[in-house]
Amino acid sequence: MYLAATIMYLAMPMILGSFYALIPVIFLPLLLVIRILNEEKMLKTNLEGYEEYMKKVRYRLIPLIW
Repeated sequence: MYLAATIMYLAMPMILGSFYALIPVIFLPLLLVIRILNEEKMLKTNLEGYEEYMKKVRYRLIPLIW
């Protein structure tokens, strides 16, 4: 889901034909990483079995990388 959102937001400035729209898109991956890390922290403490799930599903945002 997060990867699809990143691709969509990266394509939007090109679709709109606006280079100024690229400025906010630069910060999107950083914001997503912060959100993912906070989400995982909350899920580890509040959802039983989530740590085992994390061992099975290793990649968070970019398949085969992170």
